[in-house]
Amino acid sequence: MVEDKKSINGPHSDEHIFTTKKSGEKRFIKAKAICFIPFSISKQMGTEGSPHEPLLLPNKQDHTPFSYICGTSFLLKSTKWVLKFAMWFIFISWATFLFLVPSDSVNQLSSKLVHATSGTLFAVTVLMIAFLAIIYLRISGEEEIQEKKKKSASFRLWTFPILIDGPFGVVTAAELIGILLFSVNLLLLELTGLRFGYIGLICMAFLFLPVARGSVLLRLIDIPFEHATRYHVWLGHLTMMLFTLHGLFYVIAWAIEGRLIQELTAWKKVGIANLPGVISLVAGLLMWVTSLPPVRRINFELFFYTHQLYVVFVVFLAMHVGDFVFSIAAAGIFLFMLDRFLRFFQSRKTVDILSAKCLPSGTVELVISKPQGLQYNALGWVFVQIRELSWLQWHPFSVSSSPLDGSNHLAILIKVLGDWTEKLRGHISSVPEGETDRLLQSNFTLKASVEGPYGHESPYHLTYENLILVAGGIGISPFLAILSDILHRIQESKPCLPRNVLIVWAVKKSDELPLLQSLDLNSLCPYFYNTLNLEIQTYVTRESDPPLEEGKIPKYESTSVFPAPSHGGMSSLVGTGNIIWSGAYVVLSTIGLVVSVALLDIFYINPYNIMDWWYKGLLFIICMAASVVLFGGFVIGLWHLWDTKASVHKNSEGQKYLGGLQNDEANVYKNASREDFVNIIKYGQRPDFKEIFGSMAERWGNVDIGVMVCGPTALQTSIAKECRSKSFGRMSNEPIFHFNSHTFDL
Repeated sequence: MVEDKKSINGPHSDEHIFTTKKSGEKRFIKAKAICFIPFSISKQMGTEGSPHEPLLLPNKQDHTPFSYICGTSFLLKSTKWVLKFAMWFIFISWATFLFLVPSDSVNQLSSKLVHATSGTLFAVTVLMIAFLAIIYLRISGEEEIQEKKKKSASFRLWTFPILIDGPFGVVTAAELIGILLFSVNLLLLELTGLRFGYIGLICMAFLFLPVARGSVLLRLIDIPFEHATRYHVWLGHLTMMLFTLHGLFYVIAWAIEGRLIQELTAWKKVGIANLPGVISLVAGLLMWVTSLPPVRRINFELFFYTHQLYVVFVVFLAMHVGDFVFSIAAAGIFLFMLDRFLRFFQSRKTVDILSAKCLPSGTVELVISKPQGLQYNALGWVFVQIRELSWLQWHPFSVSSSPLDGSNHLAILIKVLGDWTEKLRGHISSVPEGETDRLLQSNFTLKASVEGPYGHESPYHLTYENLILVAGGIGISPFLAILSDILHRIQESKPCLPRNVLIVWAVKKSDELPLLQSLDLNSLCPYFYNTLNLEIQTYVTRESDPPLEEGKIPKYESTSVFPAPSHGGMSSLVGTGNIIWSGAYVVLSTIGLVVSVALLDIFYINPYNIMDWWYKGLLFIICMAASVVLFGGFVIGLWHLWDTKASVHKNSEGQKYLGGLQNDEANVYKNASREDFVNIIKYGQRPDFKEIFGSMAERWGNVDIGVMVCGPTALQTSIAKECRSKSFGRMSNEPIFHFNSHTFDL
């Protein structure tokens, strides 16, 4: 064993790092020997400077009367409770009514209500929940993260994995309960003799909600789009299975009776029109077959383009069943249309890429200009299109920078894996190194279109005192943003609970290690080790020994610094952005839908005695589209004007950031030799999560531990198994591991 003692001299500490090399293992062990902490620092930590005291103390300059604060807090909590109760009451009443429709009494009541409301009963009911959700999100605002009064661990249904290796992937307890309740209700409907087509329409009522990326309903329950997508997959399989059985049973019956062709081509004016149903089913089957995993993996573009047939599927479904039956599923489709229209306008704006860098590991870093008021949290992600590479391809990437890193830019890391990423890397590498001045003078630029950012409504990673972050390869990207976010908050005295953070990172080769070194921790938060215990365990799985060039500072293969922003940053027209504007967009569009349907009845359908079911279904779809374009478009226009005026004079930070890149391209490695945390690098090994989790359980005791994993499916499965095993078999003095996954395989 070789022992190399290095001293890190700070103004208030005496830290030593011992480097040991044994059997291909490189270990940095932090030995705390803090001599003293000045009074100013100890005040920030607590009365005695104890690391167990709250990181943040009340602001003594705030002289707001205590009684006023308590009264305001009570009023807000009461209002939020009333809104929650109202939303749950409406949803449960709507769902109960929907599932009891087959009974005679409820069926008669349903018919009366449908005719009285011109078929908009079900759509308006769901949209009422959306209205209340807008108010709820607006008054919630950015709530401060509160210190836990109860330190012991507690179970949470959303973070406790139950099913792991089944067809649904990792399924938590809350998701399993939802699946069972939904399945039981569908079974009850089937037993009553109701046709498969009606059951499929109930699934359709929920099918489009998960894929409305900026939906206010997803924000309300804090389920990000990348998680909600799998609910869309599950519902899609179930919906198409039911519709297929619905059509198959009719086809068999018609074939037996010898009138198959006549029935398939029948287009009744009053009643169900068969031919539109056949067209809708064929479009749905094409989408279903091409979305199956084998087809999707082999040819993703075939899946993507075939999936655009959802327009044909929905339009002809409305013509097949008529307006009042179609209204069962109309609310979810309408919210999806609103989201899609808004995303169209956001993606039309070209966005400045401030810098593009190629790392030795085959990873590209892009720094994108964004408006100052665009909000996101450290677990956000974006869709990116670069027209120089392709006009059609959009790719999702997690944000690798904290929102506190800079108000006018965000960064993403892109692993070079396919044709599109290879083209991007080649485009950046084509600029000769060291010719930045010529690049700027020629006004050579790289433009992108961006959708997002999307992600969790609240930064839940800040609510755990103990965090375990498990990453595979490029999965370290969102955890860089988390770590940066925590350090910024500690430095700026913002609400932040994490005190113990363990990062477990598995990579194939050592050339990926610079990704984790890109954070200058001491620059973000000097003396962070006084309040945050950070440990990093890195496993290089395909190398048995450290490389010969170990210790050398890695350099970028190519760096391109582009001219200062000219078109500004990303558009703020995103559903997850300003709740006032996005709320006005939803509300006014819905009012427009109700008004347009009412005017259509008064001035066209009733005077001209329009009775054709298929035609009224088509008119209903047209009203939905017209209200989105006209009423929603009006709000988007005002929103765009407001966004443009707000961003006219906010390019100064982008200029400053650009100058910093030109003066010091390698600034991210300036303190690579100093580490004030435990850093372990193991070669030729894979992480033993049973041992790692057991060690953390002994060290941290009876607490809640937030486990976040970002990486391949196999990695997520193994972590979910370990969380379930530890939580199921825990003793009273052991922690509960809360499983949270992050995936961008959409």
